[in-house]
This record gives sequence, C-alpha cells and structure tokens, in this order.
Amino acid sequence: MKQKILIQRYASPCGGLWLGSLGDQLCLCNWTNEKHPGRVDKRLQTLLKAEYEEAPSDVTQEAIRQLDEYFRRERTSFTIPLLFVGTDFQQAVWHELLQIPYGQTLSYGAMAKRLGIPKAVRAVANANGANAISIFAPCHRVVGSDGSLTGFGGGIEAKRFLLALEQDKLGCLCRLR
Repeated sequence: MKQKILIQRYASPCGGLWLGSLGDQLCLCNWTNEKHPGRVDKRLQTLLKAEYEEAPSDVTQEAIRQLDEYFRRERTSFTIPLLFVGTDFQQAVWHELLQIPYGQTLSYGAMAKRLGIPKAVRAVANANGANAISIFAPCHRVVGSDGSLTGFGGGIEAKRFLLALEQDKLGCLCRLR
C-alpha cells in the first residue's frame, strides 16, 4: 500500500500553491500554475512511493498559518519541518537556500561557490528550479549574476512580488490584505 501525501490548496497574494505533507513534514509548496507541470509531483510520488490525497493535515494547516504571517510581514523565517526529496546534490542546494537571509538575494554563481563547486552554476540553477518547497526553501531569493530575475516555477511576477514583499518595496504591486 502506498503512503499518502496529504495536499491542500493555498491562495497566496501572488498565486495559488499546493501544500503537501508526509507524516510530520512539509514536502510540497508548489505553484498551481507551474513552469514545468507534473515534474515535481512525479518525483515526489515516485521517490516517496506515495500518492496524493486532497485533505488537510496538521502540517499543512501550520504551513498556512505561517504563510499568512509571512504575507502580512509578521514572519521572516519558518519553523515547519521540511522533507526534501531529490538527489544528494539537489538536497545540498535546497539546504543552501535556507541560508539566504530574508530580504536578501544571492546569485546562482555565488551559490555554486558557497557549495564549493564554482563551475557548476547551471547545475545549481537546475536544482534550484526543481525545488518542491517554494517560499519555505526560498528559491525566489536566487537571481542572475547581474541581479536580474531569472526563471522561477511560479513565474517572474510571483518572484518579483516575493522579493518586493521581503524588501518592503511593494510599490505598484497590489497591497496585501
């Protein structure tokens, strides 16, 4: 019998998200309109030998509470236990995302250097793009070497919104609730 990843939708101010948990860990915070539909879902379900079931869990309910606080600018870090599902390299990249402070950005090249593999910029970018736990593992904080906003699973506008929120520069972007 397959394990169950309990999933539920979350409507963020910058796009819909699917939140998912396995046991007492969050394994999914992915955009409902994503750049590569199904890729994250297939990886999670295959590697965890699990299937999705649309139902709330204590973990996804807590994730919603923390996301609400984040979008109201009442939270700058998360305390949800995360379950990263991928290769050792991908997991190293995703753990490095957790080291980027709120409101700051880091280039893919700088991230590759931090990981001790300065020539692996493209591999770091690909692993970043495969992140299944957006916002909690803040892949939106990784930018091009010139500071440009490059690929993001939720789209460039969502990335721009998240960075503006964290830098308190929403400007012309819609005001939060």
